[in-house]
Amino acid sequence: MKDLYKVLGISESASQDEIKKAYRKLAKQYHPDLNPGNKEAEQKFKDISQAYDILADADKRKRYDAGEIDETGQEQARANPGGGFYRSYTSGGRGAKYTGFDFGGEQFTAEDIFADLFGGGFGGMGGGPRGAAGGGPRGAGPGAGGPGAGMGAGAGGTKRKGEDVTYAIKVGFLEAANGARKRVRLADGQTVDVNIPAGTEDGKQLRLKGKGKPGPGRGAAGDAYVRINVEPHPYFARDGADVHLTLPITLQEAVEGAIVTVPTVDGTVQMKIPAGSNSGKTLRLRGRGIQPKGSSERGDQLVKLQVVLPDQPDDELKKFVQKWGQKHPYNPREKAGLV
Repeated sequence: MKDLYKVLGISESASQDEIKKAYRKLAKQYHPDLNPGNKEAEQKFKDISQAYDILADADKRKRYDAGEIDETGQEQARANPGGGFYRSYTSGGRGAKYTGFDFGGEQFTAEDIFADLFGGGFGGMGGGPRGAAGGGPRGAGPGAGGPGAGMGAGAGGTKRKGEDVTYAIKVGFLEAANGARKRVRLADGQTVDVNIPAGTEDGKQLRLKGKGKPGPGRGAAGDAYVRINVEPHPYFARDGADVHLTLPITLQEAVEGAIVTVPTVDGTVQMKIPAGSNSGKTLRLRGRGIQPKGSSERGDQLVKLQVVLPDQPDDELKKFVQKWGQKHPYNPREKAGLV
């Protein structure tokens, strides 16, 4: 059984911030897109995501620490008041020391249990508790029907969780920014609608619990992981919570200033261009970026101006520029220290 705290490299007393920081650091290191074809990194990324899924959830973390669920989120075996098969702990909770099993008040060791389960053929151990004859309780004669009688090798396969599967879907830039609902077709032909949270980043993996391969021996199904591939946008680019846009403007708008319409991830807005703006000048639209999941604040949109001349400047513009240049000579490369 994996120790989820060790998977993330943190202590059991780690705060939620420490858990989040550890996850982000490891997720970047082992992300499948950064380690193409590396199966070990892919498995490590799954383990990290699974550990974060449980430890970042206060309720799941509490249940995991108490030993109520395992590292996959599955329910652990619990005590049966009627004398059933259960694991006994000296102190309770995750990591407690194993002391044995209880069958209706009788204490059995691990060897006894394996002997019952495998018909006495496990590592040369006897067919019942140490000191017992045959398969019955202590002191019973051969053939006595003790607890676990009839649990021989033919009792059926061991339940195991099924394998996880990974899918990839393409999501538009604006869909990832604002949130969307996408349909995924599973390997068995079934379809499932997946909610893409607003602010989803490229490479993010969503977990669909129980949508993986069925488990052997009627075990629980594995999980499906859906990797989000965010498609590039024609003019938007993302940097964390901020959005970048290069905005073409005319020579007149650059010289005189203007009010222009600017696209953002959730619609158009009006923006003022100051008079005398050069190409490369960056203006900020506060709160017009992306709101990451779990954050109450949105990023900004950074608009970089680009002065664009007409495709075919006419003679009138050429004459004006020549006349103006003779009266106002200047060298911007000299100002930039390039000459």
